[in-house]
Amino acid sequence: MPPMWNHNNTRLDLSDNESAKQVLGDKTLQVMARELVDMVRKNVTIGWTLRDSVQAKLRVMVRRIHKKYGYPTDKQEKTTITVLDQAKLLCEDWAENS
Repeated sequence: MPPMWNHNNTRLDLSDNESAKQVLGDKTLQVMARELVDMVRKNVTIGWTLRDSVQAKLRVMVRRIHKKYGYPTDKQEKTTITVLDQAKLLCEDWAENS
């Protein structure tokens, strides 16, 4: 099973970082992905993609989750960008389905 969380068409993929998979394992990455999706759901607002302050807040939250789980530092920035990019797609899906 790949390290992602997929529930009700909500999917966050963290499987592109081999060092994270080796250090943390798929199960921990899945828990991390779930926590990241929950964090995004609770913190995005209308127009959040246009507001730098909201994006900065989300970046800090992602970094805290990285630290909490001991995510390897070699690709933290790339993963942070991936999470924000995927959050934009998830929010489009949530808007269409609501």
